[in-house]
Amino acid sequence: MKKLILFIAILSSTLANAQELNCEVSIINAPALTVGPVEKEIFSELEANIYDFMNNTRWTKDIFEIEERINMSLLITITDIPGSSTYEGKIQIQTTRPVFNSSYNTVLFNHVDNDFKISYARNTALLFSIDQHRDNLTSILAFYAYMALAYDYDSFSPDGGTPYFNKAQIVASNAKNSGGSGWLPQGKKNNRYWMADNAVQSVFKPIRKVYYDYHRLGFDQMYNDMPAARKVVLESMQSLAPVQRSRPGSLNLQMFLTSKSQELIDLFSQAEIKEKNDAVSILKRLDPANSSKYQEILN
Repeated sequence: MKKLILFIAILSSTLANAQELNCEVSIINAPALTVGPVEKEIFSELEANIYDFMNNTRWTKDIFEIEERINMSLLITITDIPGSSTYEGKIQIQTTRPVFNSSYNTVLFNHVDNDFKISYARNTALLFSIDQHRDNLTSILAFYAYMALAYDYDSFSPDGGTPYFNKAQIVASNAKNSGGSGWLPQGKKNNRYWMADNAVQSVFKPIRKVYYDYHRLGFDQMYNDMPAARKVVLESMQSLAPVQRSRPGSLNLQMFLTSKSQELIDLFSQAEIKEKNDAVSILKRLDPANSSKYQEILN
């Protein structure tokens, strides 16, 4: 009996203190990159350390049950080892969100960051503070943890992700002083600095609203009334037109469309012909580079 009570106490403690992320981590090397046994051991250790960092850091003050944790995956591809303990490559981040009353998970965030340049030595602890930039690795990881939280919270309540967009912006602002690529406001506006900055700018406000309308008022209602919910999704897409007109091809809009393009094709392929035509029309305007892809809706 004492053992049973102890087990229940430990289990209850674990549930009460479950962290926010359920993050899977994979590190691979590009086919063109030859790595030896030492590098493979380092990659294995780094993978485990990143896993612990993402899953055991307390990112919010909220209490998450185990089943409420945000499903996240990180795929890191090492393409070059320019020096001792220095690694370059790319990182793909994806998060999903369950749809109410279904077994379906919708992709919330899907992005490939090609500015993954880090230094890592064996047996190095990954330490992070919101108040300072310690190293590129922990800043990149923390940045995407906050972005993942922000979009997830936005999908459940209007502007719910604001505190975490603000924290991602702090991380980016601290890191830009390091001079590392991916953090600088100069040059191309498709890096981490601009991703966080755009998220809190008024011109991109419609994207924030769409995360709520699309998910909470659209997909979460599919079980009750699919035609009505699909109409909400279409209206949410149409509300993005001002963003495309004022900031054509902007990073944040493209991230949303990259995450949702196939899902939208699948959804509207089941609609009536007028709704299909309306969907194809707005999606082609929002994402002209993939116009032929959206044409599939009419097939």
